[in-house]
Amino acid sequence: MKLLKNTLTVALLTGLSVVASAATYEIDPHHAHVRFSVDHFGTSTNAGGFYNLSGVVEYEPEAQKGFVGITIPMGSLSTGIKAFDNHLKSADFFNVEQYPTAYFQSTNWQFNGDKVAAVTGNLTLLDQTHPVTLTATKFNCYDNPMLKTQVCGGDFETTIDRTKWGIDTLTDGGMMKDIKLKIQIEAGKK
Repeated sequence: MKLLKNTLTVALLTGLSVVASAATYEIDPHHAHVRFSVDHFGTSTNAGGFYNLSGVVEYEPEAQKGFVGITIPMGSLSTGIKAFDNHLKSADFFNVEQYPTAYFQSTNWQFNGDKVAAVTGNLTLLDQTHPVTLTATKFNCYDNPMLKTQVCGGDFETTIDRTKWGIDTLTDGGMMKDIKLKIQIEAGKK
């Protein structure tokens, strides 16, 4: 666990050096989550989410640069069905006991005009890292009257192949390997 934290700290500091003159925003765990959905044997769709995300956003809109580092506490997984949650947390899927966190670190932000269009980066899950592109469905900054600071954030989507991270349980029985992810992030300026 200590090695993971040290690795994440180094990765975060490396990412921050890319946008050293950007404003720093701290992710609000109450307004940040990752929701997932997966086809269930061609019959229905299973869904759930991970909550209480933490991390930072570095954003420099004038230079069209950014960085985001997000820590996902895997134990926060919830589908609304405790037995299903426990199965997903087991070694069959996310192996939360051995891998309590996942991490996303951006490598590039893409813009369409002055709007954030996508964020590419690396997702580390089950101690394996693979590239992911998050497509922005919206992104905005505003002065939050309750927090008395600027808040930036948005909604992002992607689809990942879970087998790339070694999660292949039931794929041979018809459970799909593609997982749709919807990510909501809001972060307050420090």
